[in-house]
Amino acid sequence: MVQSDKNRFGRMLKSSVSGTAFLIMIQLTSRIVTFIANQLILRELSPAIVGIAAQLELYLTTILYFSRESIRVAIQRQPSGAVVDKEEHSGADPNREIGTGNSTASQSVVNISYLSLGMGIPMTMALAVFYVHFASEKVSETPFYHTSVAITSVASLLELGVEPFFAVVQQYMLYEKRALVEMPAAFVKSTVVCSTFIWASKTSFNVGIFPFALGHLCHSLILIGGYAATMPSTARKGGFSFLPMRINPSKRSRYLAGRFSYQLISLSANVFVQSAVKHLLTQGDSMILAAMSSLEDQGIYSLASNYGGLVARIIFQPIEESSRALFASLLNPGEVSAPDPSSIDVAKDHLIGILRAYGLLSVIVFPLAPSLVPRVLHLLGGHRWTSIQVDRLLMMYCYYIPFLAFNGITEAFVSSTASPLELRKQTGWMGAFSASFILAAYIFLKICNMGAQGLVWANIVNMAVRTVWSYVFIDSYLRRHQNGLALAEFSPRLCTQVAGLLATSITVSNSGSPNNDFHDIFRAIALNTAYVILV
Repeated sequence: MVQSDKNRFGRMLKSSVSGTAFLIMIQLTSRIVTFIANQLILRELSPAIVGIAAQLELYLTTILYFSRESIRVAIQRQPSGAVVDKEEHSGADPNREIGTGNSTASQSVVNISYLSLGMGIPMTMALAVFYVHFASEKVSETPFYHTSVAITSVASLLELGVEPFFAVVQQYMLYEKRALVEMPAAFVKSTVVCSTFIWASKTSFNVGIFPFALGHLCHSLILIGGYAATMPSTARKGGFSFLPMRINPSKRSRYLAGRFSYQLISLSANVFVQSAVKHLLTQGDSMILAAMSSLEDQGIYSLASNYGGLVARIIFQPIEESSRALFASLLNPGEVSAPDPSSIDVAKDHLIGILRAYGLLSVIVFPLAPSLVPRVLHLLGGHRWTSIQVDRLLMMYCYYIPFLAFNGITEAFVSSTASPLELRKQTGWMGAFSASFILAAYIFLKICNMGAQGLVWANIVNMAVRTVWSYVFIDSYLRRHQNGLALAEFSPRLCTQVAGLLATSITVSNSGSPNNDFHDIFRAIALNTAYVILV
C-alpha cells in the first residue's frame, strides 16, 4: 500500500513537473513572439494608442475572468473518479446517458464548463455598452474604436467556447496538447497585429487599435479550431462527450437537470464573489488609471507592466497553475473525509520548494533588476519611451514582481484546499484587502503625489497583506493535519538576506536615470554577474 502511494505521488509530481515545463514553454513562446512583434511596431505607436489598447485588453480580460475563473477553480476540485474501461466506451453512442467512473467526472466538468459561456453572453453585452457609451471623447474618436470593441466582444465569446476542451485538458493534465494549440494561437495573434500595423504604416492609414482587436479574434479562432481538432479522441477514449450530455448517477439528486453537479455549482458560486473581488484587486491599478489618468500615463504604465511582468507571466504563472492542479489532486480525495498524511507531506514539500526558490530569486531581483531593466528598454523602445518617469516606474515594478510571485503560489494552495465556508471567509477578507488597496492608492497618489509609481506601491501593499493572510491560512490548514509551516523552513540563509539587503540599499541610493553608453551597460552587467555568483 505504501509503495502504491509512493508510485502514485511520483506519477503526480512527474506530471506536475512536465506540465509546468509545457506551461512555461507556452508562456515563453507566446511572450517571445509578442515581444518581437512589439519591437517591430513599438517605435511607431504613441503612448495614447498603447493606453487605449490596454483598455481593450482590460475589457477582454474582465469578460473572461468573471465568466470562467470561478468555474475553473471549482473544476480543479472535482475528483477524477474511478478508472474507466476504455474498451467498453470506445464505441459508445454519443447520445446515451453517461455512466459512472472517470467518464462521469469528465462529463460533469464538461457540462458545467458551458456555464462560462452562459455567463459570458450577458457579461459581454453589459460591458460592451459600458465601454462604448462611457468612453472619453478622445477614446471614442480613435479610428475603429467601436468596431474594435465589437470584434473583441466576439473574440471573448469564442474563447469562452473553448472551456469544455480546457476543462478536460486540466483534469487529465494534457499540457502537451494545450501547448500544441496555444503556441500557434499566440504566433498568429502577434503576426496579425504586427503585419496590420506595418501595412497601415506603409500606406499612411490610421487604423487606431483595430489591429489589436483583430489579433484577439484570430487568437480565439485558432484556439477553438485547434482544440476541436485535437481533443475528440480524448472524449472517445474516456467515454464522454464534449456536448452537455445527461448524467445517470446512482443519486440523481446530485445533478441539476441531470447535467450540472450541485457540488460544483455551489463551489463556483462561493468562488465567484471571491474571484470578483480578487479581479478588482488585481486589475485595480488599470481601472484606476483608466478612470483618473491620461492616455499617455496609461500607455507608460501598460509598457512598464508588460515589460516588468514578463518573468511573472513566463515563469510564475505556469508554476502557479500546475501547482494548483497538483494541490487539488493531492488534497481533495473526493468522498474521503480528509487527505492522508502522505499526500499532505508531498504537497507541503512541493510548496516549500517553490517558496525557497522564490526567496532566492527575490534576493537576486531586488538589487539587480532595477538597474538593468531600464537600460534594456532604452535599447529596445527608442527615444519615444526614454524618460526618467518610465525608468523609475520600471525600477519600482521590479520590486513588485517577488510579491506577485509569493502571493500567486500561496493563493493557489488556498484555492485548492479551502472549504466553501473558508472561501466565504476569504471573500470577506478580500473586502478588507480592497479597502487597504484603495487607502494605499489614495495615500500614494493623492497625498504623496507619486503618480503611476504610487500605484505600484499600492499593489505591493495589496500583495503583501494577501500573502500574509494566505500564509496564516496554510499554516492553520497544515496544523489541523498535525503539520505546520514555519518561516524558517523556506527562508534564505541569514547571510544571504543581509547581502541582498545591502545590495538593494546600494541600488536604491544610486537610483536615477541610467546612462546608455556601452561602458555603463557593461559595468552594470559585470557587477550584477559578480553579485549573483557571490550570492
